[in-house]
Formats: sequence, C-alpha cells, structure tokens
Amino acid sequence: MTRTGELGAAGEELAAAWLRAHGFLIMDRNWRMGRYELDIVAARGDRVHFIEVKLRREGGLTLPEEAVTPLKCRALVRAANCYVETFGVTLDCQIDLIAVEYAPDGRTKVRYIPDAVAPKW
Repeated sequence: MTRTGELGAAGEELAAAWLRAHGFLIMDRNWRMGRYELDIVAARGDRVHFIEVKLRREGGLTLPEEAVTPLKCRALVRAANCYVETFGVTLDCQIDLIAVEYAPDGRTKVRYIPDAVAPKW
C-alpha cells in the first residue's frame, strides 16, 4: 500500500473510532457497487448516516472539507441512493463528513460535520 493509501486507511480508522465513541453503529466500511463508493455507513437512533472521510495535512493549502466538491457531492448522493435501494433502507438518511487533519508529529484533529451534503431524497 502506498503512503497515501496508508494515511487514508488510518484516517478512516480514526473516523470509525470517533463514530463508535459517539454512539454510532458501523454498518459498512468502504462499501462499493460498480462505480459507487461510500467510506462509512453508520446508524445512530433511527437514522442512517453515509459518511465521507477526508484527510489532509495540518497547515496544508486546503482543509479536508474543501475536497467535497459539487462533483463529489453528486457522486455521494448517487452512491447513497444505490445503497438505500440495494438494502431496502427505510430509515431517514443523511450524508455527513468527517474531516481529519494530521500533523507531522502524529497529532490528529477529527471534525464531524453533520448533513454536509443536502440531497433531495
């Protein structure tokens, strides 16, 4: 695995740990069907959360949140709809973001942004 791939996997692991610590049940990780992909699918209460994880270096040119472009938002909505149809999800759904920033000394910051993408279900 490349250094970038290792960092991405570590970021997703941090995100999953954060979600568990905050009462989420992880249902799927790295779910794929054809061209559709979701980083984390989790549930809390009566809601399913499709969670995009973005990782960036601390002090970099862009924040992790800035990587969620309109094109990425459309792809997330399509992937979430595919998941809902595939598994017959009947609960309310939302698309969230977890932004992870890491420093060279190993420190990390995790930010949860609920409803980061507002689809028209």
